[in-house]
Amino acid sequence: MSQQTRRDRLVELRRELHRHPEPAWREFYTTCRIVDELETIGVDELYVGPEVLADDERMAVPDEDELARWYEQAREAGAREDILERLEGGYTGAVAVLNRGEGPTVALRVDIDGLLREESTDEDHAPAAEGFRSEHADAMHACGHDAHATIGLGVIEAIKDGDFEGTLKVLFQPGEEMVAGGKPMAKSGHLDDVDYLLAVHIGLDHPTGEVVAGIDGFLAVSHFRAEFEGVPAHAGGKPEEGENAVQAMATAIQNLYAIPRNSDGATRVNAGLVGGGTATNIVPEHAFIEGEVRGETTELKDYMKARAERVLESAAEMHGCTVERSTEGEAPSAESDEGLVEIVHGVAGETRGVDDPVRRDTLGGSEDATYLMREVQQNGGLAAYVGVGTDHPGGHHTATFDVDEDSLPVAVDLLSDSIREIARRRP
Repeated sequence: MSQQTRRDRLVELRRELHRHPEPAWREFYTTCRIVDELETIGVDELYVGPEVLADDERMAVPDEDELARWYEQAREAGAREDILERLEGGYTGAVAVLNRGEGPTVALRVDIDGLLREESTDEDHAPAAEGFRSEHADAMHACGHDAHATIGLGVIEAIKDGDFEGTLKVLFQPGEEMVAGGKPMAKSGHLDDVDYLLAVHIGLDHPTGEVVAGIDGFLAVSHFRAEFEGVPAHAGGKPEEGENAVQAMATAIQNLYAIPRNSDGATRVNAGLVGGGTATNIVPEHAFIEGEVRGETTELKDYMKARAERVLESAAEMHGCTVERSTEGEAPSAESDEGLVEIVHGVAGETRGVDDPVRRDTLGGSEDATYLMREVQQNGGLAAYVGVGTDHPGGHHTATFDVDEDSLPVAVDLLSDSIREIARRRP
């Protein structure tokens, strides 16, 4: 197969996935298309939906009506009914396995979900101009996970046709944007025998032609939702009979931002979505906060989480309200192992289309691939998070985000050659 033919196939698949973005636990069409491609390629083992997730570890699962809406949307878009049935209840994702004789087990993790935001219709935005803009008004691939899924499929095909000796697992993980899918996949059992794990992300403000062999600096994160319940009353006639849930919410927000910093490292807090009340003349009985805390280490995240929980409880008590808290997503920190970083960096220097191999860089954000990385590391294996640069006209998570499609074959070559080299060298 010529380089141009291969690039065209990758681009075609990526654009199809781009038209059908699906957020966490709603990746019905996406999972079905991935399974279609895996069956065409031909893998030795294929696990789908509930088979790739530890059920009791899922977080931020939408309600039944929301899941049903996206399920039906996938069916109408042509998703295979036999695969769809296996995904009911939001059990999305897949794991593909190639068995190629004696050797180590190497895994590649790619995420597959989209974001809940509308995509740009601007004529300068390539997906809009070239006809592959999102078909869903309320979602888009604003972070490159359509490219990641495509890269994962390309790597399987490349490894199948090459001289790899060992076992390859490619993990198509749902729910990264909500930091909700990494833990259930990490605890599914599919990583128990993995010796080496690579995770990949495209872009991250690195241009096309640049590769980062090992990304570090992941902020551990915990997303929360707090529901405040008070007592309603007439705001003019009997205000003293009410217990104001919005007051409790407002007090909590102020005090969340007042949590003391920590001398051990960087911490973050954000009340990202808030609301409450029903009318101007009613003492509000309900209010909510959706927010997050982060830390440079998992321990610092835990410090922020404990302080945030105390703030929420105290604010509710101060205003005569109650509060119910839930964790909506969570991920620890992690570090890339030098043994794998060295191999990927060396391979990058020999990869067509890479003109600037970078050994390490810091993410400065959060990622639930860290669950998978730590799972492998705790089992005695090695893990690394690889960045493949791409020119993207809009920042990650913006309405104008896109990828330079020339970076797709670069990523496939880099990762498949790195996997072969890892199997040969066994660092």
